[in-house]
Amino acid sequence: MGSTAAWTLPREPTSTATLRRLGVSRKSIATQARRGSLVQLRQGVYLAAGAWPEDRRAQQLILAKAEVAANPEAVISHQSAALAWELPSPDVDGWTDLPVSITLPATGGYRSSRGATGVHHVARLPAGHVCRDESGYLLTSLARTAVDLAAVRPLPEALVILDGAARRLCQGFVTTPRRSDFTNPAFMAQTKEQLLGAAHLCRHSGLAAAIGLSEPCRESAAESLSAGHFHCAGLPTPIFQAAIRTPIGVFYPDCLWPELRVIGECDGAVKYTDPNAYLREKQREQALRDQGYLVVRWLAREILTSPAVVVERVGRALDC
Repeated sequence: MGSTAAWTLPREPTSTATLRRLGVSRKSIATQARRGSLVQLRQGVYLAAGAWPEDRRAQQLILAKAEVAANPEAVISHQSAALAWELPSPDVDGWTDLPVSITLPATGGYRSSRGATGVHHVARLPAGHVCRDESGYLLTSLARTAVDLAAVRPLPEALVILDGAARRLCQGFVTTPRRSDFTNPAFMAQTKEQLLGAAHLCRHSGLAAAIGLSEPCRESAAESLSAGHFHCAGLPTPIFQAAIRTPIGVFYPDCLWPELRVIGECDGAVKYTDPNAYLREKQREQALRDQGYLVVRWLAREILTSPAVVVERVGRALDC
């Protein structure tokens, strides 16, 4: 199209070179940017202003796609891929406050770098470690993403990522996952096999122990973090999400030490919009106490910011 012709503003991050190939002049690009109709995501990459999302997660994914637009051989990876896969983060701020991340092929003569637009990794990505999102962008597979991120974290934090990946992998084995699917021995073995395979190809053999501890049944980052800290402290390993029958129903506590009849519960920052929710929680806990269980509780923020306090509290309950 000519320089004065009307053109459709891009709804996906698009490079200047691509726009030029479509017949859009540099002057027209500059005009639309000056009017505020076109947003410059990074040098040489643009997006229609109306396509810029309000959600912080979606914004980060758009910026990762902008890096791919500027580096066509790139694959969205690490924390940016974790956002795409909705993997839990072991950090207070989550993945959205980290720079966007891409991986470039090891055979392209690229060098790893960290700049204003994000982090560029250079690595070998076998075909099985790459897939496409719904928009067609390349990103690292779920297992590869988890391994890349967990490899540079200590055990409690790595377990958050690995548990989250294991849970997502389990969800992919069935159409409608049930609670029992996350403790299915065959499914658990398959998730660990995929994670171990990715770790082996990436030469992250040190992750084998952490992968061995991963369990898809753990339902939150705080629960996984707790499991990691308990393991590191040498506390007895609990059963996670085990069924306990009471006169008022079946409950699935976060942690259960059956021989010691101790239950551990990690409480998130839940706002009870239902006025009866707090009462039901107290009834649930009393039903467990009536069954002869000692219930010990801690907050999600406590295990994140003061894990030694939680470990000591649980250790007292276990008489360790």
